[in-house]
Amino acid sequence: MTRPPTAAQRRLIEAADPVTGRLKGTQAQLTALVKRGLAFRHPRPPHDHFLTPAGHRIRRGEETPEAPAPRKAAEAPASKDTSSDSGVFSARVGGEKETYDRSARMREVRSAWQGLLELRRMTNPDGATDRPCGWERTHLVRAAALALEAAGQQPEGPGTDGYRVRATPQPEAVAVYGPDRAALRAYATVLERAGWQAGEHTEPRTRIRYLLASPRRV
Repeated sequence: MTRPPTAAQRRLIEAADPVTGRLKGTQAQLTALVKRGLAFRHPRPPHDHFLTPAGHRIRRGEETPEAPAPRKAAEAPASKDTSSDSGVFSARVGGEKETYDRSARMREVRSAWQGLLELRRMTNPDGATDRPCGWERTHLVRAAALALEAAGQQPEGPGTDGYRVRATPQPEAVAVYGPDRAALRAYATVLERAGWQAGEHTEPRTRIRYLLASPRRV
């Protein structure tokens, strides 16, 4: 991209599905985004358009060389609930300080999970929905947290025990912590059903038990 998107293009990007990145617009608008490297046209019918990683960065408000912008607070790990004015969905990874309406939150989580399943169908080569897609492999912490939350597991919050999903130095792997061994087993079951591989490990120094989870490829 040699120059920042126009105001109209930015509105189109910001209106994209927050989980799948699916875009809606006229053919001319979508083609212009493709030319700028901000979107791609899926090769399989119905040939929908989706944001590229560069498009997702603009949607999140991250800095670009052409148009620096502050990172949106709603995309930080300790983000506000999706009922905030930002309108940006962010999976709760555990450890957030804000309280939220659980019933309203679950409606949005279920919608986001259905969107992710559709993205799997559209972007996995064989159309499979039982294993993670490319988006999940580049957003490991958010993807694992969404799988857990969509299955009804509760993230750790103010005065509430629950899961915490954290990045690890290992490629394509996240660490999932919980209040006890029973919770870890429940998290492992959820993740395996969502197409992840998960196994229990112990931190050598602290002796804390955790799950090491990674997206399944086949």
